[in-house]
Parts: sequence; structure tokens; C-alpha cells
Amino acid sequence: MNSTPGTTSHLDNTRRMASDAMERAGERVREMRSGVSDAAQRSLGAMSESAAAAQRQLGQYAQATTRYVGEHPMKTALIAAGVGALVAGIVLALRRNRDDSF
Repeated sequence: MNSTPGTTSHLDNTRRMASDAMERAGERVREMRSGVSDAAQRSLGAMSESAAAAQRQLGQYAQATTRYVGEHPMKTALIAAGVGALVAGIVLALRRNRDDSF
């Protein structure tokens, strides 16, 4: 394949344009990666803070529950028995409905 001087210059221009486009695309990808990395770091920090706040809140609930049980042991036992009976009733009703449907 013979190339004329004009063809060589067109090929060089096309190569240069393609190279420039690839370089710009590479820069854009690096910028996007950096942005994603920053966002991920911020998200991890926020999740860590939320987890710590939830842990503190659960600790407060546990202390309040322990205090309530210590102050009202009979009432607490009756509530627990009532909740247990309610859960057992629901389980039995669901089991009966499931057995009836087959």
C-alpha cells in the first residue's frame, strides 16, 4: 500500500487526535475514581458514626430495662408471660391456617 505525503499527515493527525482523546479519557477516569473514593470514605465515616450512636442508644435502653426490671420484678414477669402467650397463640394460629390450606 503506497502512502502519499497527504495521507501520512492525515494518519498522523488521526493518531494524535486518538491519543489526545485517550489521554483525556484517562484523566476523566482518574478524576471519577478519586471522587468515588472520597464519597466512599465519607460514607464509611457516616456509617461508623451512626453505628456508634445506635450502640450508645441500645446501651441506654438496656440500662433503663435493667432498672425497670429491678424496680418492678412481678410486673415484668407478668408482661413477659403475656407476650410469650401472645407469640405462642400467633404461631399456633398460623400453623393451623397453614395446615388447613394444604
